[in-house]
Amino acid sequence: MATSSHDTIIEILCCLSVKDQLWCSWMEDPYFIKLHLSYSLKTNTNHSLILRYRKFQFLSVNYDSPKTTRRLKQPFGEQKKPIQILGSCNGLLAVEYYYNRIFVWNLSTRKYQVLPSTKIDFSSPSICYGRSIYYGFGYDRVSDDYKLVRMVYSLRSNCWRRIKDFCFYLIFYRELGFLANNVLHWMVFKTRESSNRNLVGFDLRSEEFRLVELPDFCLDENIYFDVKAIGGYLCLTATHRELNDVVVDVWIMKEYGVKESWVKLMSSTQPDLLPGSPFEVPLAFSKNGNKVLFHNKYSRGNRDSLVWYDLGSKRVEKVGIKGVPVVYDVYLYVESLFPVNKKPHR
Repeated sequence: MATSSHDTIIEILCCLSVKDQLWCSWMEDPYFIKLHLSYSLKTNTNHSLILRYRKFQFLSVNYDSPKTTRRLKQPFGEQKKPIQILGSCNGLLAVEYYYNRIFVWNLSTRKYQVLPSTKIDFSSPSICYGRSIYYGFGYDRVSDDYKLVRMVYSLRSNCWRRIKDFCFYLIFYRELGFLANNVLHWMVFKTRESSNRNLVGFDLRSEEFRLVELPDFCLDENIYFDVKAIGGYLCLTATHRELNDVVVDVWIMKEYGVKESWVKLMSSTQPDLLPGSPFEVPLAFSKNGNKVLFHNKYSRGNRDSLVWYDLGSKRVEKVGIKGVPVVYDVYLYVESLFPVNKKPHR
């Protein structure tokens, strides 16, 4: 009976948010920390959207009911210095402060850990191209460790390590890696002269680079495409014209690394999804998996927006959130009890 009661208590605690558990002794137990995170990921609960604007301000939006916002305090106080989110994984944010100081931040427990500094050899093409630095942040299940890739930083060993040379050319200034199937990904060129974009993955376990095959239509110069991750899958968004319509197709790779497993998730010509040809970014699935949340990233000073696309009815629903700035970056965040070293910031 005692065991049954114990298991019941654990199940109840797993359903609670991190805020409701800061008083509980369980929050420091490694087994419970993993159990709570696993429940949140499996049930798609305890998720929120983090909005970054003006380069140093942050808002949190409840993912299940995105109606209002909550301002987040910086770990280093209210200093108006740029803060860039380098990646979000399992409740931890890898963040660069004022271009040179990097730390790992748990928003839920309000604790953070400053990473040791490291010098970068800008003469090495394996690290950067055009004097721009590229990052990725993810979790390696095998070593039970979080890794930030610039060279490679291990949170467990608290040190940077140099990995093998990166024999590709990165495309965009300060592009951030995105995580799917325990692999960080970037869009690259094989050579400086190449016009065809490729997807390269960095396996966090083996620390090896490999190319991931894209659908053949990606070779069509009339199709603009981008690749991100959604719901643990690689997700490709392709925008093209059919007669007078702008069409957006979204594809996902059902079986990682298998080219033939790219399947079309949706196709839309709806103006609410593509008004004025913004950059559309799929962020996440709804809790029941029937909808996809998009961030419409506008250019030329127009207002950004969030919309739900219903995969069944093919309808678009605008998300009305009070207090949202005109232009912002969005990151999906799941609450976590994972410990980092420093005391909570005030």
